[in-house]
This record gives sequence, C-alpha cells and structure tokens, in this order.
Amino acid sequence: MTGSVCAVIPAAGRGTRLGLDVPKIMLEVAGGVTVWHLLYRRLRPSTGHVHVVVAPEAEGPFRRLAAAEIGRGAVSVSVQREPTGMGDAVFGASGHWASHDGILVVWGDQANLSETTVRRVVDAHRRAPGLTIPLVPMPDPYVEYELAGGRLLRVRQSREGDECRPGGLSDVGVFCLGTDGLETAWRDYLADAARGTVTGEVNFLPFLAYLSQARGRDVTPVHVTDPDEARGINTAEDLEFARRAHAGRAR
Repeated sequence: MTGSVCAVIPAAGRGTRLGLDVPKIMLEVAGGVTVWHLLYRRLRPSTGHVHVVVAPEAEGPFRRLAAAEIGRGAVSVSVQREPTGMGDAVFGASGHWASHDGILVVWGDQANLSETTVRRVVDAHRRAPGLTIPLVPMPDPYVEYELAGGRLLRVRQSREGDECRPGGLSDVGVFCLGTDGLETAWRDYLADAARGTVTGEVNFLPFLAYLSQARGRDVTPVHVTDPDEARGINTAEDLEFARRAHAGRAR
C-alpha cells in the first residue's frame, strides 16, 4: 500500500504490577473508555490500519471490545503465544503489516500519547522513511537515546542495569520504521543480538540502534515538549494520572 502506515500495538502483557489480570490496553480510564479507545482515537487519523497483538487469553475479550472497528476492517488482531518480547510480537505479526510502507509501533499502555505527536511522526516518516522516533528530555529517564550525526548510537535501558543520564532524551512509546528490508534486518539482528544483562531478553530497542548503525538508517527525531506523553501505565499512580488527564481533556 503505497505511502500507507500500519500502527502495530504489542499488547500481550498483563497489568500485574497494577494487581489486575487484564492487558493494560483494556484498562478502564473513564466510564466505558479504555486505554484502547484512547489509542485508537489518536492513531486512526494518521494511519491506514491498526493491528493489535494480544495474549491468547485476551483475544476473545479484546475482539469484543474492538468489535466495531474489527468488523469494518480498520483493526486486526493476532496472538502472541509466548511472552517472548516486544520484537517477537511485532515481527510475529508481519503478515498484517508487510504490505504497508511503514509501521508505527506503539506500546499498549501509552494513554497519554497525543494525536498531534502521532501526526507529526507519520508526516516525518513520509518525508524520510527510515527510522523516526519522537523524543523528549526527561529529568530522570527510564530509557535514554544517544544520537549523533543522524545516527542512533546507543539505547540505555534502566531495566537492563544501564545508567541513564539526567536530562537525557527518552521515547514516548512510539517508533516509526520503514518496512523495506525490515524483516531481513530483524532476522540478522537476532542471529548476533546480545541478551539483556538483567532480563536475559532480546530487546526491541537496541534493534533500533542496529538499524541505524549496521543498516545505515538515518534517524529522524521528532521533538516532543510535554514529558507527560512519555508516561505509560505501570503503576496505580500512573493509572490515576491517566484518569485525571483524561478527565481534564474531557471538560
């Protein structure tokens, strides 16, 4: 599909830290409004299709939640059988996005992501379809991106024991990648990828640095000014923040 971008949402994880046995994408933010509804509203104007990857036990509930969108062909769903990481979720669903020129990978708990940021990222991708990442400086980043000369040199991850620098650039849970040669690059990356020192996982974020350095993809940063957009839902406090923010926007 020439010029089209497919949003891909890996959403197979559960909100276990929230004490809830449901995927975070299905958390209720307001009466009848879930994280899914918020994400879809913000993705729909800028993307040609939305694909969601869920865990086996969540497939039925999510299909019921998104029945209208699935019914008209705007949304599709696949299942990640084993929780083996975000990259596996994204590339395991390649049959749903490979015909598009780009994929917009969006974490399934980004309730504070704005429609404006989505539009700016997709517009930037269409001008330079390599690797587009919205970035925001954070006082205490959980993930930090180091760039120089149009290249992504390194991604530091606190979850893997890396020390992120105060004021460093962090993501907002969104990444836009051109699909040309992408599946081959992922397979090659897996062949030699180092596992995380803490989690033991093959992480998706270092793949972005691999794309930039080993595959020569220039990085287009999209500068985000509101650090709240980087706040996913990982704790009860995060969920309460998302609910207050939604209530404020609804006034």
